[in-house]
Amino acid sequence: MRPAQRYDHAGCATAGILHKGGQLINGEAIIEAIGTMRERGNGLGGGFVGYGIYPEMKDYYALHIMYDREDYRQPVERYLERALLLIRSERIPTRPTPGVGLAPVFWRYFGTIPPNEPRPAGESDDDYMVRVVMRINLEFDGAYVVSSGKNMGVFKGVGYPEDIGRFFRLEEYSAYLWIAHARFPTNSPAWWGGAHPFSLLQWSVVHNGELSSYGINKRYVEQFGYRCTLLTDTEVFVYLLDLFLRRQKLPWEIIPAILAPPFWEQIYRTEPAQRRALLTAVRQVYGAGLANGPFSIIIGHPRGFMGLTDRIKLRPLIAARHGDMAYLASEESAILAICPAPDEIWEPLAGMPVDERLYEEVVL
Repeated sequence: MRPAQRYDHAGCATAGILHKGGQLINGEAIIEAIGTMRERGNGLGGGFVGYGIYPEMKDYYALHIMYDREDYRQPVERYLERALLLIRSERIPTRPTPGVGLAPVFWRYFGTIPPNEPRPAGESDDDYMVRVVMRINLEFDGAYVVSSGKNMGVFKGVGYPEDIGRFFRLEEYSAYLWIAHARFPTNSPAWWGGAHPFSLLQWSVVHNGELSSYGINKRYVEQFGYRCTLLTDTEVFVYLLDLFLRRQKLPWEIIPAILAPPFWEQIYRTEPAQRRALLTAVRQVYGAGLANGPFSIIIGHPRGFMGLTDRIKLRPLIAARHGDMAYLASEESAILAICPAPDEIWEPLAGMPVDERLYEEVVL
């Protein structure tokens, strides 16, 4: 499912919408926001992730899987029937859409870990699910896990994002957090599995830019059992997040200091000394996790999202708030299209995160 490359001049676009009170937002809103930035894409990639879209199945892992052909589905399903306790499986609804060509086959599976499944001592359910995802991506021809978290899902493909949104009938979904992406492939193939967002378990990432550190980042995460198979540098972001936040249990607030740390000369001037020592330790221990190169990203998780740019801000990012709503986008126009009069709107500084979360009292 990899179309011929077209070299139209363009640039990637990102957008995110969060209701901090946990109220659900129809998918039409995120389609309108990302569609405003159509000129930043070139029809070779678009995608969305929604959190809170499966409330009736929120306790089960939701796997979205893409198959190049229908006959690739049966071997994967035989494996899933052994590996998981499946509650439901069904084709993901789509519709014929102008601008979206020949598409793969999309299915979703809801399930949990069999209670008596043998596994290594100390392995959590999430660890087990990561092994399932990696095995499908590595060992089954023409099958790719698009998302694997609970009460969330990724919808992506080759096309302009507003067309991909119509293709997947996103107006039939509502989420408290939406993230979207329009892709302009530069140094990697344009294909359905290579569109953004990239996701693993609860994490999702959209990315504008490129990772010149991809080789180092890839070798680093593969030491911990992750495998980069989707031919796009952004994939490594979600594995870094899963490694640092879930497996190593680092605090959320330290992630910007790993991915986009201050330059050494800035660290040497940092006060107080305790903060300087922390930043020094992070650079020394987690240097292989530094995301070098021009980028802006939006990281999604069940409690909210974070926007972050590289240390020089070579890619744009705009943030806004209005009441209980928080917004991120590559351009101000995308926010104003769905929120004409925000309470505040600003350009985050280079390497400084915008961290927006659900209110503490919100129970999902």
